[in-house]
Amino acid sequence: MLGTTADPSVRARAAGVGDTMDRLTRARAAAGLKRLTARFLRQTQGNVAMMFALALPVLLMITLGAIDIHQASKVKAQLQDALDAAALAAARSTFTDDVNINKVGLAALKANMPGYFGETSGDTANFVLLNNRVTGDARVNVKVLVANIVLPPYGKLLDDYLPVSTRSEVLRASRNVEVAMVLDTTGSMSGSIGDLREAAKELVKIVVQDQQSPFYSRAAVAPYDWAVKLDASATLPGTLAKAARGDLRRPTAITDIRYYDVAGAVSSVSRASPARVTTSTNHGLKTGDRVAISGVSNTTNINDSAFSVTVINTNTFSLNGSDTSRYSRNGSGGAFSKCLRADCNLVVTSAGHGLAGNDYVHIDGVSGLKRRTNNVPHINGNFAPIEILDADRFVIDRFGPNYDPYVKTADGQAYCTLRGCEYFVFRNSAGSMSSLPATNCVSERTGEDAYKDTAPGVAPVGRVYATNCNSQPILPLTSVRGDLEDRINSLGAAGNTAGQIGIAWGWYLVSPTFGSIFTGDGQPAPYDTSRTLKAVVLMTDGEFNAPYCEDVAANTGGRSTSRIYCAATNGDPFQQSVKLCEGMKAQNIVVYTVGFNLGNATGRVGVVDTALDVMRACATNEDTHFFKADSGTDLRDAFRAIGRDITRLRIAR
Repeated sequence: MLGTTADPSVRARAAGVGDTMDRLTRARAAAGLKRLTARFLRQTQGNVAMMFALALPVLLMITLGAIDIHQASKVKAQLQDALDAAALAAARSTFTDDVNINKVGLAALKANMPGYFGETSGDTANFVLLNNRVTGDARVNVKVLVANIVLPPYGKLLDDYLPVSTRSEVLRASRNVEVAMVLDTTGSMSGSIGDLREAAKELVKIVVQDQQSPFYSRAAVAPYDWAVKLDASATLPGTLAKAARGDLRRPTAITDIRYYDVAGAVSSVSRASPARVTTSTNHGLKTGDRVAISGVSNTTNINDSAFSVTVINTNTFSLNGSDTSRYSRNGSGGAFSKCLRADCNLVVTSAGHGLAGNDYVHIDGVSGLKRRTNNVPHINGNFAPIEILDADRFVIDRFGPNYDPYVKTADGQAYCTLRGCEYFVFRNSAGSMSSLPATNCVSERTGEDAYKDTAPGVAPVGRVYATNCNSQPILPLTSVRGDLEDRINSLGAAGNTAGQIGIAWGWYLVSPTFGSIFTGDGQPAPYDTSRTLKAVVLMTDGEFNAPYCEDVAANTGGRSTSRIYCAATNGDPFQQSVKLCEGMKAQNIVVYTVGFNLGNATGRVGVVDTALDVMRACATNEDTHFFKADSGTDLRDAFRAIGRDITRLRIAR
């Protein structure tokens, strides 16, 4: 049976007390023997004296030998405890050769048996590694003090020492280890982010070993604020984001944007109501057509406006509803353009656009079509309602005469704006319409797989539409400490707290089912506690306040153009968190939790509705796996303790 490693100073004091008691026992025994001897010597009967003389050596050897045997037994028990601890220390080391295994074991053994294993003592110990098992053998010589002092001849017969030996076996760490750190990097951590970095690096230093054979030790990092970011690149679509939330619907190329199909030069414009336009050539119009006028001098009020026409002759038409009578001179120059539609809105040609009526469109990358006045929206970077003409053309609600002519380029793109597109137009909690781009961040999974680790190919996680996604991306499982430390060192602090999303990704990073999206060392091992220890460390410093609805931050009260009008699809984020933790623990994942600066406030009795409640409920065991940290020092101590416990759990005795 294995013992534990005790403080050497405590052992030394205990040994000293034991030695004092042994000396008193020996003194009492010797005095008793002397009195017994004197009594027998006073006897006058010769038979008694003769029998006593013959029995005395045997009686003395039996009596004094018992004391020596007791001493030897006590040392043997001490040796067994010390050898168990030494074998365990050797097993926990990363060495695979007997030379270093022996060094580690002997150093630990000497620390726990300070009175033995001196250079000239003759005490021996040996530690070997065979078939993943560390075996320790030790032998010490116990001084036969009573027999040697009281009866030197018999002491010499017993060679002055009694040899004591014992053996210990420890099955070396027979499990791989995979641990994911879920780290709160929200704005409230701005004053403590340095402490968090140092604490996380402490855990990495303890858990991730240099020696990765025959069993590996890997860690992953899942920073979170109002979401979890998957790819470092800001360019869509990110590789991991695509795998987790599904691909986004791509835009289609724009080949033309125009509002007219016939144009001509204007010679003059009369001062009348309605104004008459004379063209330099046959205008080709018919009554009822809509035209836009631009660039006319003098009678400038008709510029950049559209009118229906009444044809007077092949070179003259009137602009219904116009009035230029107030001007002192006739207009001249400029141009007219026949609108494709009565509203003169822009018609966009984009083959196979896939849009539907009453949708919105987001256009970007178009050259030309600059605004002629500042009070109209630019065509690039804005959304507009559309009307479908056919599979390759649609109309946007933008008055064509307000824009300069389109310049054909290869860069113009038409984006859909529904969920699953690269842009999403929605009614916000302020009551107006907003448009947000997709990001490489992700939100909660909804539906029946919301609290499972189902593969994302079967049940994708939620998207995130937002103006930015600034948090550091996750780092899948790796045994490269430098990569882990670099990612930890890059952590910043900003944003709200979506703890439920962070917790989900702690699970996903060690889940063999969800983890199929990762490659190489990042892909978790199968669930098998006999081969792989899986652990998740959850850390937060605040309340969870960033749930989602339809891939946008949900309405949690107030009016905001960046939050959608609807409430959280999955409901309260605290309840979401507990369900995810229950799912993890059902898979035998060990869950450690660290509540940083959470105070002592809890929610309603029997209800998990504070971050402190969540941390307590999520821990595998509240007494041993939940840590409450109120300072940077506490935070580092908590992570160190977790690291040591994870290492301890790898050892099977």
